[in-house]
Amino acid sequence: MARIAYLVLAAAVFALPGSGGSAAARPASHDSPVVTHGVVIGDVTAHSAVLWARADREGSLIVHISGGKRDRVQRLHVRAADDYTGQLRLERLRPDTTYRYRVGSRSKPRSATRGSFRTAPEDDEAARVRLAFGGDVAGQNVCRDAREGFPIMDTIRDFRPDVFVGLGDMIYADNACDPVGRYGNAQVPGGFGPATDLAGFWAHWRYNRADAASQRLLASTNYVGVWDDHEVVNDFGPLSDTRSTPPYTPGVHLLPIGLEAFLDYTPIAVAPNTPKRLYRSLRWGRHLELFVLDTRQYRDANAAADSPDRPKTMLGREQLTWLKETLAASDATWKVIVSSVPMSIPTGFPPTGGRDGWANFDQPTGFEQELLDILGFMERSGIRNTIWITTDVHFAEAFRYRPFPSNPAFVVYELATGPLNAGIFPLREVDPTLNPEVLTFYGPAIPEAVTSWQEAKRWLNFGTLGFDRDGRLTAEIVNTAGETKFSLTLTPR
Repeated sequence: MARIAYLVLAAAVFALPGSGGSAAARPASHDSPVVTHGVVIGDVTAHSAVLWARADREGSLIVHISGGKRDRVQRLHVRAADDYTGQLRLERLRPDTTYRYRVGSRSKPRSATRGSFRTAPEDDEAARVRLAFGGDVAGQNVCRDAREGFPIMDTIRDFRPDVFVGLGDMIYADNACDPVGRYGNAQVPGGFGPATDLAGFWAHWRYNRADAASQRLLASTNYVGVWDDHEVVNDFGPLSDTRSTPPYTPGVHLLPIGLEAFLDYTPIAVAPNTPKRLYRSLRWGRHLELFVLDTRQYRDANAAADSPDRPKTMLGREQLTWLKETLAASDATWKVIVSSVPMSIPTGFPPTGGRDGWANFDQPTGFEQELLDILGFMERSGIRNTIWITTDVHFAEAFRYRPFPSNPAFVVYELATGPLNAGIFPLREVDPTLNPEVLTFYGPAIPEAVTSWQEAKRWLNFGTLGFDRDGRLTAEIVNTAGETKFSLTLTPR
């Protein structure tokens, strides 16, 4: 796992060339590392952020930060043990401020990678915020097009989001990327199969992060990284993360390996005493707080029965308690819950292995009882103005829920979007438990209707949330061409 170094931006500048320091600088080395896969700024708050980069060898990258009251310089150390990735914790930033960075080699300053990010507004500031989200990248042999790469990433960049949430399945570690794609187009071949060891997982991350459009997007916005099943293996949990068929080794647990690679490649502000905790909340001004769930690391077995007298857990006791407490304590106008799996669309393949999302649907599995517990807590606690953003299903659908007939004023919304760049598999089945009202469905009639890359791009999509200064929320579903296929404006209650 990549170690996070700490950069206190109010501190004195380190003694590097041009920094004004007094210590003598060492001669530049011809073997100085250079950035290979762009720079990512993650988990940004009003006063902190995490900077991630990967280099071509061990050593130190030079990080220049400009913005606020002064320019700062620091070294980012990268190691072979972390696949030459590294992370810096940036602290004591100024709220609602644009910072610019330059990351590269001291010996080759002109080749530095450049970008910018904006810090979050203070909690009481009624600021406009633009959020984009989506998941499912390079699955089912729908990988980097030889000419366009992942074209939807440029479309998201054109939206100019303050925050981009990668909702999960940001790699497909259990899939391959062939020279010819699922939809007949020429692709950049991955040169890998399903990942069975740390080097294999790293290879999948390098492939996706090498995409030029993805690097352009991540160079201009803030990233919130989430994992789902394909960061490890299909429909996994801690009780179902082994595989017995080649190329896997029977009995080898893949969750710890996939988690290590995810943390190596995803800038997350993890606490030193809980280095593997992925659930967290992020505040963006008066109107938005994100509650990011980890739906994988603590779940019961998918195949186990879920019933009122013996409810299953997807979140685990500690995360569930945290979610309720942080929701109750939040005074943000809108509470946006980030769940990699959907609420009412049945998932899990094959279905005989149990349901993988919240919905039970046609069998006594799933995690419906815990979801009802969460929604019941929200209703009793007077928590309103909630929207869930989800993915995993390879088409887009929007819902309005009134889960409790005795209280029709209690309303919850869900936007399920995707894929960003993966196979397209429409499904019209919906679990009725939450009394869903389908507001829109965006996908072809059947999977077989998509026969070419040009047709596929029409159905690739992402979601957006726009928060005005008065608290109004506009939610949209947008396709690769930048066409808005659904829009809904909500006034907070």
